[in-house]
Amino acid sequence: MHNHVLQILVLCLSAAISADGETCSGIVPMRHRAENISITDFGGVGDGETVNTAAFAAAIKKIEQLRSEGGTVLYIPPGVYLTERFNLTSKMTLFLAKDAVIKATQDTLDWPLADPLPSYGRGRERPGGRYMSFILGDGVHDIIITGENGTIDGQGGVWWNMWRRRTLRYTRPHLIEFMHSSQVIISNVILKNSPFWNIHPVYCSYFVAQYVTILAPADSPNTDGIDPDSSSNVCIEDSYISTGDDLIAIKSGWDEYGIAYGRPSSNITIRRVKGSSPYAGIAVGSETSGGVEHVLAEHINLFNMGVGIHIKTKVGRGGFIRNITVSDVHIKNARRGIKISGDVGDHPDDRFNPNAIPVVEGITMKNIRGEKIRQPGLIKGIKNAPFTSICLYDVNLNGSIAEITTWECSDVEGSSVKVSPWPCSELISRQGTGSCSIQT
Repeated sequence: MHNHVLQILVLCLSAAISADGETCSGIVPMRHRAENISITDFGGVGDGETVNTAAFAAAIKKIEQLRSEGGTVLYIPPGVYLTERFNLTSKMTLFLAKDAVIKATQDTLDWPLADPLPSYGRGRERPGGRYMSFILGDGVHDIIITGENGTIDGQGGVWWNMWRRRTLRYTRPHLIEFMHSSQVIISNVILKNSPFWNIHPVYCSYFVAQYVTILAPADSPNTDGIDPDSSSNVCIEDSYISTGDDLIAIKSGWDEYGIAYGRPSSNITIRRVKGSSPYAGIAVGSETSGGVEHVLAEHINLFNMGVGIHIKTKVGRGGFIRNITVSDVHIKNARRGIKISGDVGDHPDDRFNPNAIPVVEGITMKNIRGEKIRQPGLIKGIKNAPFTSICLYDVNLNGSIAEITTWECSDVEGSSVKVSPWPCSELISRQGTGSCSIQT
């Protein structure tokens, strides 16, 4: 069994080399583990009824004791392994075989709590702390979650109903979260029914998510797909996401707490992602108080969307959003194609600084096509603090004949070339001059 695991692991990691050429390969080294253990070695039973919390805890402890220089694979064979939440450790691979399922228990009464993130100051949904994530890596490095497209199931329905009934005491748990961690790969797994956000790397560096499928019902509340948060050198590619909220949302802290923490999200690449959501496909914000910069999103395919591309912030956020490039996007059937807005989101408390005005500059949208788009775009800056260097090039967001509408713009400066329907007058038509350097 152990040699079989190693062979499969090599195949899965090798599959990360895309036929399109550019990949995340090299951002995080691929590891071939020296040791292999199975959850069944520790009493794990995959019958869908036995609670395997003790088995996971014992297996993780064994990995820590082995201290193998090359690390250890924890193999999850076919079956349904019910468990309470658990932590990961450094230098390990969590490998899910084909037809293996790690399923969260639905007992919320004894779910442990964690302190709020310092860049948020409180739970994102409720004041105070937050429920700990189902799978958590805190202060770890060299972690791989992969397999033969096995499943991690958060059984989020009980949490969604608590949110709908307003009976939540604390903020819901993420499905997978890494904090203060580096050299992380998540690949070749299916994530479904997360209680809250699916994948949340926060205060991390060198983080890769590729060949991941993320699923949740369209009406499931706040089930964001992947949310890089105050993290750098992140690559997300070749994935399918269909959830009840933003597919990918880049964040960096909330109002005065994010400003004080001061850790931006930077150097983030998103490519070859496909999916649908009643909210946004690729989003920045709205929590961007630590700043977001140097983002590239390309070759994105979106359908049945609320908004295709959404950049969002608010007075009181502070921080900056700059050097964002979105290119080669296809959007089919959306309420709005592009939205860049300075009046989106709420505040953690009444102590935010009303003079903390976010800076939004250097946003480029190019080679974007839309079908059945009800409203092409809205760009609404902040009064006396306009968004600047907003550049649109080769953007076609026409709806049906009966739905052709105009762009809405205010407090924005920038340029446009080859845009249909023709955008607002604030985006001056240029050909490679001024604030927009795109050449025709």
